[in-house]
Amino acid sequence: MSNLALYSETTFEDIKQIDEYGNEFWSARELCDVLEYSGWQRFGDVVRRALEACEISGFDVADHFNRAVKMVDIGSGAKREQQDLHLSRHACYLIVMNGDPSKEVIALGQTYFAVKARQQELIEQYDSLTEDQKRIEIRQQMKVHNKSLAQAAQQAGVTNFAAFHDAGYKGLYDGLTENAIHQRKGLGKGEKILDHMGSTELAANLFRATQTDEKLRRDNIQGKQQANEAHFDVGAKVRQTIKELGGTMPEDLPTPDKSIQQIEWQEKKKLKA
Repeated sequence: MSNLALYSETTFEDIKQIDEYGNEFWSARELCDVLEYSGWQRFGDVVRRALEACEISGFDVADHFNRAVKMVDIGSGAKREQQDLHLSRHACYLIVMNGDPSKEVIALGQTYFAVKARQQELIEQYDSLTEDQKRIEIRQQMKVHNKSLAQAAQQAGVTNFAAFHDAGYKGLYDGLTENAIHQRKGLGKGEKILDHMGSTELAANLFRATQTDEKLRRDNIQGKQQANEAHFDVGAKVRQTIKELGGTMPEDLPTPDKSIQQIEWQEKKKLKA
């Protein structure tokens, strides 16, 4: 982990605050400093784009961007009011996604807040499900998003899709290709690695796929080499964030005893009984 990555991970958590109701929030003023913007006016342009994105997405802006006022020292014991915003984690994510991509701290922030937001979504969505049910649900999402990813890759000029998918796996699995992961899991011919992953490993791959899809389209990436590099970079950033959060590396996660097909067959059998 680089010093900057460690700094960013620590700082984003350090400036997080908790209100009287137990809700987490970030001060826009403090986030402005952490993201290395020279002034509030320039950062305000980024915030406005994030507000628009929030509204277009159908979210209630007030739930994520709350106006606030704080008192700041102006010298000689005097104070004055300063306008601020209390931001939700989702608001922070929208801000970094609309930030200056040339800043390394912005890139790290994009990965950090996106992973955290996705983790929370999965917790809320799957909290009441069993592990087997989680695996089935995430695997279905993988099928949908892999199709969308393939379309985005094709539009970018990819023709060798095996190499493109291997690039993403290499980034996420520390250089391992799909075949290498297949061998590591001890799978037989014709068995797909995604069908032999637990929910945590599937979720990491789902995030890799969705973020690469979005990056290819958002950045209008063209050229098979550039697309492969983008897929590798996203996979590597997801891996880096897992490491920073203290998680288990995907290649070290256990392979479930039953494939997803076996689980689905057993569920259908129960329904018929």
